[in-house]
Amino acid sequence: MQDAAVDQMVFNREGFSDELLLSLYNQLLYPRLIEDKMLKLLRQGKVSKWFSGIGQEAIAVGATLALLPDEMIFPMHRNLGVFTARGVPFNRLFAQWQGKYSGYTKGRDRSFHFGTLEHHIVGMISHLGPQLSLADGVGLAHKLAGEGRVSLTFTGDGATSEGEFHEALNVAAVWQLPVIFLIENNGYGLSTPPTEQYRCAQLADKGIGYGMKALTVDGNNILEMYRTVRELAESMRENPEPVLLECMTFRMRGHEEASGTKYVPKALMDQWALRDPLSNYERFLMEEGLLTEGSKKDLTAQWKKHIDAGLQQAFDEGDPQNELQEELSDVYAPFVHTPTAPQSNSKTEKRFVDAISDGLRQAMEKHDKLVLMGQDIADYGGVFKITDGFVAQFGKERVRNTPLCESAIVGAALGLSLKGYKAMVEMQFADFVTCGFNQIINNLAKLHYRWGANADVVVRMPCGAGTSAGPFHSQSNEAWFFHTPGLKVVYPSTPYDAKGLLLASFEDPNPIMYFEHKALYRSLSEAIPDDYYTVEIGKARVVREGKALTVVTYGMGVLWAEKTIAELGIDAEIIDLRTLLPLDYETIETSVRKTNKVIILHEDTLVGGIGGEIAAHISEHLFEYLDAPVMREAALDTPIPFAGSLEKQFLPVVRFVEKVKKLMGY
Repeated sequence: MQDAAVDQMVFNREGFSDELLLSLYNQLLYPRLIEDKMLKLLRQGKVSKWFSGIGQEAIAVGATLALLPDEMIFPMHRNLGVFTARGVPFNRLFAQWQGKYSGYTKGRDRSFHFGTLEHHIVGMISHLGPQLSLADGVGLAHKLAGEGRVSLTFTGDGATSEGEFHEALNVAAVWQLPVIFLIENNGYGLSTPPTEQYRCAQLADKGIGYGMKALTVDGNNILEMYRTVRELAESMRENPEPVLLECMTFRMRGHEEASGTKYVPKALMDQWALRDPLSNYERFLMEEGLLTEGSKKDLTAQWKKHIDAGLQQAFDEGDPQNELQEELSDVYAPFVHTPTAPQSNSKTEKRFVDAISDGLRQAMEKHDKLVLMGQDIADYGGVFKITDGFVAQFGKERVRNTPLCESAIVGAALGLSLKGYKAMVEMQFADFVTCGFNQIINNLAKLHYRWGANADVVVRMPCGAGTSAGPFHSQSNEAWFFHTPGLKVVYPSTPYDAKGLLLASFEDPNPIMYFEHKALYRSLSEAIPDDYYTVEIGKARVVREGKALTVVTYGMGVLWAEKTIAELGIDAEIIDLRTLLPLDYETIETSVRKTNKVIILHEDTLVGGIGGEIAAHISEHLFEYLDAPVMREAALDTPIPFAGSLEKQFLPVVRFVEKVKKLMGY
């Protein structure tokens, strides 16, 4: 970072009333006094951790007050001024920091890792960068609705090295979204200086590569911050486009208090101390005759009294004693599904792929705020042609081609959901979901449990082997998500279920990973209703009844099981799970009590697969009903090979036949 200028800070009040100038001061003083109090409490051992924003308050306060109250802001952990300027009650803020029930996460998260849609704020998660993509989604919602609003998201200089920074800016630029990407360039990413973070002279220079407007301002000058953001927002409401705004400032405390600042040269620290946003603005107001030592003292006393009252209220509250049922039920947004039956008996023979397309089309017709996003899904119709013709019917605003930015697109889908939209993201292949893993696992899945907002997002996952597509286009990776509370995982095996479960997924307000086996797309067909209908998520299907043994499976495994049982002539019961999370344990238990023998089959690899969890459940809860050990068969514990002969060996089909014979002879 360049040395801070030590010239006297110049404030331009042109066009600003006395009332506004004093209001800005009042809102600048408030978070500073909170900070001072937190540092005292930290030294007293009454708070456990604190991320200080001292010296940076003008950015958060100026930007927040420059926006309209209903414009969404995505702050980070040093942006206390956003929350105070939006009127978030201090007692609830402190309760949040202390892990109390009355905080915004009921004690489930700390610091500023929360949101409050009442105040149009969505906080960060610990992983830097994801909030930028959420702001894209909110900006897209504004643009689709023609609302004339902007979103503003904060990031630090260090986080500009994250891939999500590139993805979010690229998507916003391509789609011309009204998003202000505000960089707090405060000199250090924890202890890493700018010379080890980037090579450009200013971070605003990065805007050139995205074709977006970019500028650098003095982040310590409250009037410059307010004026710049206000003018940008006014322009963007009329002419939507993204802007990169670099705000020069300095972090006067450690990354968090335990880190200290020993790595900062003393001369640099002294220079920036002269640029303190509060003391400089106080000097200006006194020169203008708007502030006196007496009025300053009065305002300080009022805020301190307010802060002390909020502290006492939070301290008086005990540790959270959340009921077990509340903890479990808050993982998902409340939803009771009532299956919808087709209105007529009209049916048409449809392939698996056509059933998905039919369901997607009817979901778009039913939900006018549903937006589809994915690579090549618009005019091209997707690599599997599932959305072929959708642009003609629904338009490119709702059927959107995306850049190759999986993480940003999942984040944008979540941003849309925050504004009341539904979103679908098509992974071109399920394997590519790794590029969006953080958004799915840490944002979509945890959002409702953390602070009550839901993620109304469906991620479609073309998956599976059998097409000699090799290690990166053939994986069955459902177990990655099966382990993540807050997600629902759906995996149909028939055209009927493919359509019905997809339509049910769009009715459900929770994030759903919807798996589609590619080898079933054009190899399997059946007569399914032409009308809209849904199949209940979380309910397994008994494919065939039997008494000799139970096969628990899903996806392509259902077809393998049917073929094997028919060829061996066994009176077996086959259960198609259809939904993997939540699992239908009741149907499994009923079958095992009847047959007394069970084998679990899945295409995914054996170790860590879903079969292990089901086997453990059966062994723990149904041991007295078993006449043989619970058996499993799955793919080899190797990556998926390309050559057809090796892929055949990898898959469990032949081994499953032998394992069934072994179980029958036990």
